[in-house]
Amino acid sequence: MKFAGKIVAITGAAGGIGQELCRHFGRAGAIIYALDKRDSVLAFAEELAKEGILCHPLVVDVGNVQLVEAGLGKLIANFGTVDVLVNNVGFSDHPTIERTQPEDWAHDINGNLNGAYNCTFAVLPGMRSKSRGAIVTIGSVNGLYALGDPAYSAAKAGLISLTKAVAMEYGRFGVRANIVLPGTVRTPIWDERAKKDPSILKTLMRWYPLGRIAETSDVANAVAFLASDEAAAITGIELPVDCGLTAGNIVMSRELTLEDF
Repeated sequence: MKFAGKIVAITGAAGGIGQELCRHFGRAGAIIYALDKRDSVLAFAEELAKEGILCHPLVVDVGNVQLVEAGLGKLIANFGTVDVLVNNVGFSDHPTIERTQPEDWAHDINGNLNGAYNCTFAVLPGMRSKSRGAIVTIGSVNGLYALGDPAYSAAKAGLISLTKAVAMEYGRFGVRANIVLPGTVRTPIWDERAKKDPSILKTLMRWYPLGRIAETSDVANAVAFLASDEAAAITGIELPVDCGLTAGNIVMSRELTLEDF
């Protein structure tokens, strides 16, 4: 299999995209380091074991650099250095600047941006020593446009810069770094949103040229490609996985041209 015997560390592993990533890489033969601050990752690791996927779970807040160094360090010492890191953690509870207090801003930036740096910093020495490695970060189209959730969006924009910095500095050591930018993805989070507005996804789909939103499998497919040897010459890129959202403003275009194309 494509990732047979390789160690893939995935943060936010207990979430909707995280679980799909763990299964996708696990079914391709990878050994999974599943990181999440929720202890539900322990039960999830047991589920993966029943599916024949070898998974070592780690309950850790990636925003805490000391805990990341200790936790990942222990996994690496016991089971081996990381071949692929997927920085998947992402969250936001603050939709506007007005509703974002300074402590909220600091919290969101720390978890979304600093957490990715902490994990990246922890795995780079091992990748450098082996002269190979791939880091794929889950960003967001919010990192390109003002779409609400300002602290989250600022962090996602920062992740693009971090990705390019790693690609530039560590390419000579055989380490590649890329970032995937999803738009709306169908995860359990939207089930909660739908309780407030059952038509929310139907409303959002109007903005996507493909007429749908991404599935978690769409994101996992893109991440796996960028992490694979098939992408050996690709580093430092931003890859939208957004059903065409960043191609243009289709709703505005329809209204400007009075054409339903």
